[in-house]
Amino acid sequence: MGGPITLIAIYLTIWWTVLFAILPLGVTSRADAGLPNDGSDPGAPVDPKLKKKFFTTTWVSAIVFAILWLAIHFKLVDLSLLPWRR
Repeated sequence: MGGPITLIAIYLTIWWTVLFAILPLGVTSRADAGLPNDGSDPGAPVDPKLKKKFFTTTWVSAIVFAILWLAIHFKLVDLSLLPWRR
């Protein structure tokens, strides 16, 4: 599948993609919570729980990366069929 730098780059790409998928989950906006408008955006999250989302992103990304690595390692996905690999 590649060297260690390639594997790190693939994992980081998966991590960022998963992060953007997880960020909006479980968020309550200031307007939904009924908080007064103090000059902030009404759509701003009340408590984004970023630490929890970073940990969730990390383990979900590890699972997705492991599935991808296993699929390529055991040749469930044949990369030689890609156009630039011929």
